[in-house]
Amino acid sequence: MSEPGIRKELERHMFRNITVIGAGRAGSAIAARLRERSVSVRENGELRLLCVPDRAIAEVARSIEPGPWVAHVSGATPLAALDPHVRRFSVHPLQTLVLARGPEQLDGAWGAVTGEDDESRARGVWLAETLGLQPFALADDKRSLYHAGAAIASNFLVTLYRVASGLLEEAGAPPEALVPLMKRTIDNGFELTGPVARGDWETVERHRAALSGSGFEHAYDALVKATHG
Repeated sequence: MSEPGIRKELERHMFRNITVIGAGRAGSAIAARLRERSVSVRENGELRLLCVPDRAIAEVARSIEPGPWVAHVSGATPLAALDPHVRRFSVHPLQTLVLARGPEQLDGAWGAVTGEDDESRARGVWLAETLGLQPFALADDKRSLYHAGAAIASNFLVTLYRVASGLLEEAGAPPEALVPLMKRTIDNGFELTGPVARGDWETVERHRAALSGSGFEHAYDALVKATHG
């Protein structure tokens, strides 16, 4: 296809105006990014983008008169939640978002695109790229598995930091010293080091003894097992 033909095809799948429904962490960042990219954010847009809690998606979708495109940004919610709309898709930014930051949070993150036909997928890819995401296809029936992985990587990282911080505090060490360690582990491509990597089971047993009665000993055992494979 020639360059003018490619450009025309891309334009066919773009939205010139979008209604962003929801002004939480995702909705605020997405609306700001769309404005940055010269996409009109207004009422009665060509696309109604639902940035509401998962439990509210189906109800909000039913309140929209069929006609415009409808999409949501949930990672766990199936497209059926957008019934009765048939022109629909989803784009899930695979990123943790906070209200204290702006649309730059989306830069470089990946975006899961789910659609039921070529056009819906193409429109989802356009939206993902417009938001600054790297799009990838996600099958609708794999959403729960995908979202479980995302939650483990993000949410449980917070849990691990909180538990580890408590242990360091109890030992009289500064919890903030863990942050460079955790960041370097990511920078090193998650290369495993430490007692499990080197088969130092005596040290692991000392860990177990130190954690006895802490409420975390069983979780530690499960993590050692998962780490050792």
